[in-house]
Amino acid sequence: MPDGSATSHLLRPKLATTLSEGYGLDALRKDAVAALTVAIVALPLSMAIAVASGVSPDRGLTTAIVGGFLVSALGGSRFQIGGPAGAFIVLVAATVGRFGVEGLLLTVMMSGALLALLGLLRLGSLIRHIPHAVTVGFTCAIAVTILASQLKDLGGLTLSAGEPGPLIPKLGALARAFATLRPAALAIGLGSAALIFLVRRYRPAWPGMLIAVVLASLAAATLHLPVETIGSRFGALPRGLPMPGLPPVTPQLVWQVLPAALSFTLLGGIESLLSAKVADAMTARRHRPNMELVAQGVANIASALFGGISVTGTIARTATNVRAGARSPLAGMMHAVFLLLFVLFAAPLAGYVPLSALAGVLVVVAWNMAEKAEFARLLRDWRAAMVLLATFGLTLAKDLTFGIVAGCLLAGAFAVMRRGIPEEGA
Repeated sequence: MPDGSATSHLLRPKLATTLSEGYGLDALRKDAVAALTVAIVALPLSMAIAVASGVSPDRGLTTAIVGGFLVSALGGSRFQIGGPAGAFIVLVAATVGRFGVEGLLLTVMMSGALLALLGLLRLGSLIRHIPHAVTVGFTCAIAVTILASQLKDLGGLTLSAGEPGPLIPKLGALARAFATLRPAALAIGLGSAALIFLVRRYRPAWPGMLIAVVLASLAAATLHLPVETIGSRFGALPRGLPMPGLPPVTPQLVWQVLPAALSFTLLGGIESLLSAKVADAMTARRHRPNMELVAQGVANIASALFGGISVTGTIARTATNVRAGARSPLAGMMHAVFLLLFVLFAAPLAGYVPLSALAGVLVVVAWNMAEKAEFARLLRDWRAAMVLLATFGLTLAKDLTFGIVAGCLLAGAFAVMRRGIPEEGA
């Protein structure tokens, strides 16, 4: 079977290619098993990312269902799993804080249109050329920010005012609220994170995140622990998907959210194509970057219409899909169906989940996201180190787009300087 290199430039979904090659019952069985495995991972993660992003957990599930289905159905990768991603927590939370949920939905819709346009213009290959040091720098900065954003729920802290967005003021506010720490919440959060690490170490095939969340919910309910839950903060989750509808659109609001939409587009393009490259490395196949961007764009537009948040390719869930034996994009589509079945028949159970347990889940996500060994390796070369630290520091101090642009400009300047220096003996 060809690896897809000859057709990687096509604007054709991989699903169409897969079905044209022939699809049998054995492949369907393997895809179904992989889909169920990924859905088990995606269920607690989607809710945790939504809560951390400042929206209700049902919006995270809607994103995984609607966006995940379309990313697989229309995408340029056989194995990509789409849904809400930890990398977007900071951007989504900042957008909600400034423009509200309606402004967020417009931002997601605009970023979807921009992603689709990038794909149609066949610019997907350009995103893939972002310097490696820049990618590692902003990824590690996002991991630090995610970790900081979870400290409040992890310890059950009560702030006298709203939680600041910037890192240093946030840490200061959390430090001042230390006296309000709830030992039960901290025990649930740290226990959940520790259990996930232990399961991954000794039983890697088991769904550690789901096990941790279920056990934390049982402990909180049976022991009547004084911890905040999804139900106490958000109420009961709706059974089913909301009806689609357009968010408010005015020229003034479009102009106001445009910078955020550009940031969503940049991160979404990078994250989704990195995820597709991970799948390529695991399967010795080639994805279609431009078709992938088109699919990501359509998925984001649809997610916003149904009230969901931003969609992108998710590296951990995509890798889980490959390891679980997926054979085609139908695995990703079926994972969305399994999540929909949970929403239809078991949504009330989510009300018992402690928010500190979801914070523990995201502590693990942040730890895994930070490319610690690669960060240390890049520090050994002074040019790479400067690009890395500039991207890392400016992403933390300013924002993601500023950090990426500054890192790319610095890397470009070093590349020009290197070409201008004659080789020894020339």
